[in-house]
Amino acid sequence: MTELLTGATIADGTGAPLRRADVLLDDDRITAVLDPGTAPEHLPRRDLTGLVLAPGFIDAHSHADNAPLLTEHDTTKILQGVTTEVVGNCGFSLAPHDETHAAAVTGFLQRLFPTTTTPRPTFAELFAATDAAGYTTNHCPLIGHGTLRAATTGMTDAAADEQALRTMRDGLEEGMSAGAFGLSSGLGYPPARYATTEELIALARVLGGDGLYVTHMRNEGDELFSAIDEALRIGEVAGRTHISHLKAARPHNWGKLRPALHRLHRARNDGHDVRNDVYPYTASSTTLTALLPPDYLNGDDDYTLARLKDRSAYLELSTTIERRTSFDRILIASTPDHRYEGQTLTDIAAQRGIEPVQALIEVLVNERLRVSMTHFSMHEDDLERALRNEHTMIGSDGLPPGLGGKPHPRMTGTFPRVLARYVRDNEVLSLPEAIRKMTSLPAESFRIPDRGLIAEGKIADLVAFDPDEVTDVGDYQDPMRPPRGIPWVCQAGKTVVDNGSYLDIRNGTRLTPRG
Repeated sequence: MTELLTGATIADGTGAPLRRADVLLDDDRITAVLDPGTAPEHLPRRDLTGLVLAPGFIDAHSHADNAPLLTEHDTTKILQGVTTEVVGNCGFSLAPHDETHAAAVTGFLQRLFPTTTTPRPTFAELFAATDAAGYTTNHCPLIGHGTLRAATTGMTDAAADEQALRTMRDGLEEGMSAGAFGLSSGLGYPPARYATTEELIALARVLGGDGLYVTHMRNEGDELFSAIDEALRIGEVAGRTHISHLKAARPHNWGKLRPALHRLHRARNDGHDVRNDVYPYTASSTTLTALLPPDYLNGDDDYTLARLKDRSAYLELSTTIERRTSFDRILIASTPDHRYEGQTLTDIAAQRGIEPVQALIEVLVNERLRVSMTHFSMHEDDLERALRNEHTMIGSDGLPPGLGGKPHPRMTGTFPRVLARYVRDNEVLSLPEAIRKMTSLPAESFRIPDRGLIAEGKIADLVAFDPDEVTDVGDYQDPMRPPRGIPWVCQAGKTVVDNGSYLDIRNGTRLTPRG
């Protein structure tokens, strides 16, 4: 089907100034970008007057791996204008799954994904299942080191011996052959936190010196600089390095983003290919178990729960975490029975007449560790500094769909928030530069084929938005409200959002990296 898009101002994804142009689509491709009024009169037209037309946004950091397997369509990203998501981040992927450590893999994944999520033995089997179910957005899957390790050594801190390394390498090779984009790690989470740098380097060698290593680093606060150095060591072996959700967490670390970015700049000057993503909020979100000391997580769920139920846990945790944790900044986002959602640990403690550490233990025990939190831990100045950096792209880091509750509003608002708060209102970024960070930069970095630009021959993944009206709407107490000001989205030339409403079409696909 041929269609001419007229009347829009074009942000083509390169960062070049906005311009008026008409865009001709033929089936799934852009076939021409024309001066206004120069196309033949007989062509079918779509009037986008007053809107900015951009390439479909690419979410550089998503956890929507399970979205294809849900009965309901996950609309949280497509309504933001996101047409492609990089999934499998932070070391969490839905394969491989080995019967020897089935309980460990299931427990590991269920700390992030809904309990109904079923891992698959191999990536080929996982991709066959998600391909058959269909995709609301295009998916670019990564291979999770955490899942590889849980399937090989369980949840313990056991060192990976040569046999374990061989098993993990085999799983990584299988995933790459099946079409994955690279290896991701989540070194803040067990069992990955028990891995040595040498273990990660051994796996990175599988990627052949031109592969992609994506990392939730080992530390994002006190040891930020050494964590960056470790990421670069591993990424140099893999070929390319991507640092997930770059931040300086906790007040005494605020201001560290300037030297951190300088460290990455110096690495690029030394020949490292390193990029990063951020989300446009000063609150993070992760599992509540992340607050626990490492030795509490050195085992399966039953082991952790037994430790928490022990009478000594309160005194021990008071000693180890109370001084470094601001409990009024910890908001419960999602739990299986939803009873604590939208409350801080300080709120829960006050209602129960207990100390915040006791509230932490109670929530984790009652919800069998299946708790996500929102943590207000970052400073706006650091965020803006990271956003301005030319090598920074945008990632939502939203929780997997299907959990319910009150997830971080970045799940529904990341991309419109950049356009509203950081482009229109605060002028941190120009509009063309913001669009580049959402489109061509991640397409180039992740080697996503034929997307990220409005140019002849590219796949027609496009979004049209009102630059004066676009905004995020959801907040921390009511996060699931869709954004405003994004009336039209198309994927591969087919309209999937019209007048701001999703048309109930799974028109996405699983992509494979370009060679």
